[in-house]
Amino acid sequence: MQRQPPPPPGNRPSNNTAMNQSQQKPPPPSRPFLPIAPSTFSENDLPSVKSKFKTVVEERSLRSKTCRFIEEASKALKLPPLTYYTAMVFFHRFYAVHSFEDKERFEVAVACILLAAKTEESPKKLVTVIQECHKLKTRSAKRATTANTSSPNSSNSAAGEVLDNTSREFIELKERILLHERVILHTIGFELSIDHPHKYIVEIETMYRNKQIETQPENAKIMQKVKVDAHRFANDSMYLPLCLQYESKTIAAAIIYMSAIQNKLKPAGNQSWLEILDGCDDFYSLFNIAKQILDYIGEKKGMDRIKSEIENDLKLISQKEEKGESDAKRQRR
Repeated sequence: MQRQPPPPPGNRPSNNTAMNQSQQKPPPPSRPFLPIAPSTFSENDLPSVKSKFKTVVEERSLRSKTCRFIEEASKALKLPPLTYYTAMVFFHRFYAVHSFEDKERFEVAVACILLAAKTEESPKKLVTVIQECHKLKTRSAKRATTANTSSPNSSNSAAGEVLDNTSREFIELKERILLHERVILHTIGFELSIDHPHKYIVEIETMYRNKQIETQPENAKIMQKVKVDAHRFANDSMYLPLCLQYESKTIAAAIIYMSAIQNKLKPAGNQSWLEILDGCDDFYSLFNIAKQILDYIGEKKGMDRIKSEIENDLKLISQKEEKGESDAKRQRR
């Protein structure tokens, strides 16, 4: 039997590298990632909750805090909004499969930013991403320590904010980030083309031009405010695992619906919102998306009225459905 020649010196792994590679768990198999049907989705089935590592409330808090970190770090890196929205979707999808107990969320978040920057054609050097994210994490930890100890000088110190690129700590962190990036790719089934609800918000203008919305003169003046409010709701939606449950166009329909209610707009010609909203033919989906966003926003000015109007619409829909079922039963008799 002929022996195979040894690998060239430049490609030959060291003993330590070979040992580390043998100890690392291989990434899970690739599979396509699709939104979970809202009828079957339950936050109680998310890995961290199912294993009782976190409660549903704690799971939501970890997701929203980490998404905020992703946004702040991306802004520090001067990345466009599209990039950090994509990073948030990667993060939500990753932790729909993995538990927060098993994977360190800061390192996963850094890997999501790195991958999203490549995906959205705004790449950053790995060293730059790690350093900026480490600075942000260190400053946040210092602020928390200052708040607890009432020590005003501790937050002003820059000590520890920058890692030595040649240090063992930095090298090991870099290797973990690269490994997380590969695991994320396998977890999301290499599905890198991400659709966000923001791009569908412009449909509110189409609805206005087509006179599907009441066209009193004052409505033209508030259309810009409607779009601004819709973008705010869309930004808030990215902190929630809505991308695991609904298509982005359905989320956008709910956001347009919420923004229209906030600005006292109504469909023209006695139509319902479901008749004019593109991307959603199920009011219960609109209600569920809006409720999750409103619960996240909390008690902000004007939100109570939105909640009230949505609940009234839900009652009307339920009454119509009950009436339709009663009429159908009478016809069968």
